[in-house]
Amino acid sequence: MRILTRYVLAELSKAFLLWLTGLTLLMIIVGVVREAAMQSLPLTEVARLIPYILPDALRIATPATLLMATTSVYGRMSNSNEVLAAKALGIHPWSLLWPTFIAAFLISLATVWLNDLAVSWGRSGARRVVIEAVEEIVYGMLKVRRRYSSTNFAINVKGVEGRKLIRPTLTLLARGTTPGLTVTAQEAELESDHNAGVLRIILRNGTIDFDGKLKARFPGVYEHVIQLDDASKAGRAAEHPSNLALRAIPEKLVNQKERIDRLEHRLAARAAYQMLCGDFDELASAQWAKATNHRRAARGQVYRLLTEPHRRWAAGFSCLCFAWVGAPMAIRLRNRDFLTSFFLCFLPILIIYYPLLASAVDAAKSGAAPPSGVWAGNILLICWGAWLLRRVIRY
Repeated sequence: MRILTRYVLAELSKAFLLWLTGLTLLMIIVGVVREAAMQSLPLTEVARLIPYILPDALRIATPATLLMATTSVYGRMSNSNEVLAAKALGIHPWSLLWPTFIAAFLISLATVWLNDLAVSWGRSGARRVVIEAVEEIVYGMLKVRRRYSSTNFAINVKGVEGRKLIRPTLTLLARGTTPGLTVTAQEAELESDHNAGVLRIILRNGTIDFDGKLKARFPGVYEHVIQLDDASKAGRAAEHPSNLALRAIPEKLVNQKERIDRLEHRLAARAAYQMLCGDFDELASAQWAKATNHRRAARGQVYRLLTEPHRRWAAGFSCLCFAWVGAPMAIRLRNRDFLTSFFLCFLPILIIYYPLLASAVDAAKSGAAPPSGVWAGNILLICWGAWLLRRVIRY
């Protein structure tokens, strides 16, 4: 029996590692090209992205790769009558299947970890690479397009000579009480300071226009400092639940609930005071509508925090569910061409499982469904696989 177990695991491992390597390399190439195109990264910085994109590529490739390996191995075994021969020798079909399911369970745990690593370490690392390369990105864009813009500022130039910007126009958008301004100069230069986290724009001999209300000339040097987060197209890191590590979510959830309690206490005290004073018009004012929306958004953050662990665990354990369906399906089809078995399994998964997972996640994030509803797709695959497995064992 140990020989049979080693045989199944060896065949599964060879197919799984082969397909995983190829599909991961493809995902990395696609991810690097996409990120480089979106952020206009220079070639020197592209290689630094690969370690941060690798976990994301692996977590996407692993479930489909495991399904390919499972259908390939069991389809070949069934077509070669190895399953039939094992039954004739009195070996239960479960002896052929349980090594794959144990391996799929362990791979699922690894995929959950990869999900966590990709969103917490991978995304922040890729963003850091883009931010640290912002000076080269800006110069590259200005040389090619004569323009660079982010969410908060824009630079237009007549030309670029080495590190010198010719006839630059710097435009900064208004933010809150800070008015916007436009600076035109004869020349300028960029300097990034990674330790301070800023991009310095050094302009010489120009004019500053404060939102059309005030103009001033400067004959010498004017230096404007912009945070690297604001200068980069990557923007500031959002404290979104999907960017948090699993270990950080419980603490964030407690803090968010305490924040909601404080907000509701303030609103209750304010409402009681206004009712006591008879100021009923204020209760129907726009400020109350804004406060209500703020509270609703805070509650929405709680729903997202509650949903995120379920989403990652359900996505990770899709590996086990895919293997649970793929192995008995391949045995029943008895087709050496694994692509036929793979697509007959993957097509229902693509049409039913992933849309069901996406809709369940959206419903849970909005509070319309419990977070555990994210597992609905996995449960459906388990039921389908159990039906197939029963038929394999009986016949």
